[in-house]
Amino acid sequence: MSPTIITIITVIAMTDAVAALRLWQLISPALPVGAYAYSAGLEAAVEQGLVASEEDLAGWTEGQIRHALAGLDLPVLARLMGAWEREDTAAVRHWTGFLLACRETSELRAEDVHLGRALARLLPDLIEGDTRAWDQNDDVTWATLFARAAVNWEIPVRDAAAGYVWAWLENQVAAGVKLIPLGQTAGQRVLARVSGAIPQVVRESMRVEDEDIGFGAPGVALLSAMHETQYSRLFRS
Repeated sequence: MSPTIITIITVIAMTDAVAALRLWQLISPALPVGAYAYSAGLEAAVEQGLVASEEDLAGWTEGQIRHALAGLDLPVLARLMGAWEREDTAAVRHWTGFLLACRETSELRAEDVHLGRALARLLPDLIEGDTRAWDQNDDVTWATLFARAAVNWEIPVRDAAAGYVWAWLENQVAAGVKLIPLGQTAGQRVLARVSGAIPQVVRESMRVEDEDIGFGAPGVALLSAMHETQYSRLFRS
């Protein structure tokens, strides 16, 4: 093998490694966007006694990953990444608006907007280009700016999708550990069990056609609406 070929392979490997590290940074709980403040309806589910054990938490998270994220968030994330790559602002706004329209309660929508704005404020310190205009926009989502960062860091779309699911799952498990409550080891068992579904979910989500994007989870929507007026709560959603 020629030295030139070896050099090219080495550069590709290093690029992939850097992209992976940037993805870890993007999905880290240390990312200062305030994701820890949200439970996405889980707090209401615990209050109603619907999620009361390790097994319940695993079912709650895996069910949403296999249906809600696989049918909605991940296909939209892939389209947002494609739009950012093409510098197609109209498509970015279209899919952002589509995703927001699918948020069934004011809390779920507010959560998405808040996290998107927080990432919009953070990214100018991490990537090329200024995303701060999105912080002034009511039509912004976490996926919008997540996709922007992933494209800038040359993260492959499937890796970005897997990271997106992992970040959601980790946040839900952390909330469940506090709310149920569970021990930290139980939380890790849930992560280990449910994360095994992520590769399949990502593969399936990449095959979803535009006209098939969406999902129905009326129970989650009802719990989220109930949380809006819950007497005592730790989380904002």
